[in-house]
Amino acid sequence: MHTYLSKPLLWLVLLSLWLSGCAVTDVHRSDPVSRQASWALLPLANHSETPLAGHKAEASLMTLLQQRGIHSLRQAPRPDAMDLLSLPSDQDYQAALAWAQQQGVRYGVTGSVDEWQYKAGLDGEPAIGMSLRVVDVNSGDIVWSASGARTGWGFSTTSGVAQKLMADLLDTLPLQ
Repeated sequence: MHTYLSKPLLWLVLLSLWLSGCAVTDVHRSDPVSRQASWALLPLANHSETPLAGHKAEASLMTLLQQRGIHSLRQAPRPDAMDLLSLPSDQDYQAALAWAQQQGVRYGVTGSVDEWQYKAGLDGEPAIGMSLRVVDVNSGDIVWSASGARTGWGFSTTSGVAQKLMADLLDTLPLQ
């Protein structure tokens, strides 16, 4: 007996398999967290070779969180001595966490940018890798985390690919 797929169905299967290879995500699910609570955007560590990639991601992340209904959102102050080559340190994170505690913030969003580059080659495809976490500011417990990687087409930008990746990761955040 000979089984076969119709041509349109075969193309659909191949397309979905090919598109699924462009992104990888892992999520630690948690209990729902409140949109109405006070939130702070804490520094994102930059583990990539691209200067200020964490800052670029933070700018998009603020907008994406507000789009999801988190309106009581403030950004933690940055150290004054920050320059192009400075990387947020654990001390910067701890200072931002202390600031959030003093402000009465309930949840902090943080994470890391692990890759932010264009791949070598003719097309120069953007490649992004990052992790996001929501922490309970008072206890320091991680209440949600997700990480992922995504590549784009040669005509895509790193910022655009990063924004899509962060949106996909945030779609798994259980907000109530």
